[in-house]
Amino acid sequence: MKFTEHTKQNKLLGKALVCGFVMAVIASFFPFAAACGGLPENVVRLHVVANSDSEEDQSVKLLVRDAVLEEAAKWYGGAQSMEEASSQLCTHLQSLGETARTTLAENGMEYSAKVEMTEMYFSTRDYGTFRLPAGRYRTLRVTLGEGQGKNWWCVVFPSLCLPAAGEEQSDLLLSLPESEREIVENPEQFQVKFKAVELWESLREWLR
Repeated sequence: MKFTEHTKQNKLLGKALVCGFVMAVIASFFPFAAACGGLPENVVRLHVVANSDSEEDQSVKLLVRDAVLEEAAKWYGGAQSMEEASSQLCTHLQSLGETARTTLAENGMEYSAKVEMTEMYFSTRDYGTFRLPAGRYRTLRVTLGEGQGKNWWCVVFPSLCLPAAGEEQSDLLLSLPESEREIVENPEQFQVKFKAVELWESLREWLR
């Protein structure tokens, strides 16, 4: 009888420990998920899709990328928020489109380009030394020709795509709230949580 009671107590203790562990994981995950959920409110992504995967189309994709980034920086350079940067980019979509099409023509491409502001789902992406979690982000999307080739992505706001961004990356990320900046700058500390957020966001995207 005593042996049975002792076994039951051990089982209850084991269940309590498991429940405690699960609750601790959940408690630590939700603040992280909340911070990740706030990032789309502070970031504008860039997404450039090539006409095809041919060497020529992939090369001109990068030329268009550079030209569009340079043109975009003229308009949103003084923006203090994602909404302000997004508004400036929306206002100058025609100019950005003309820049993309001119670059294509100058390089002998007969197809055109479509430039738009939209919202897109991104899986977790690494950008050099920082990482952005999965989610739907405001996006400056540039589609070249048929848009059937490999794409290129980065961050327009803050200006992390620009050539000089590598040296000033930490300063540029200061525009993000502290909790979000910590996540972006220290991805190695949150490997498991990044994966959990990606699974959660991919499920939400699927349910759409």
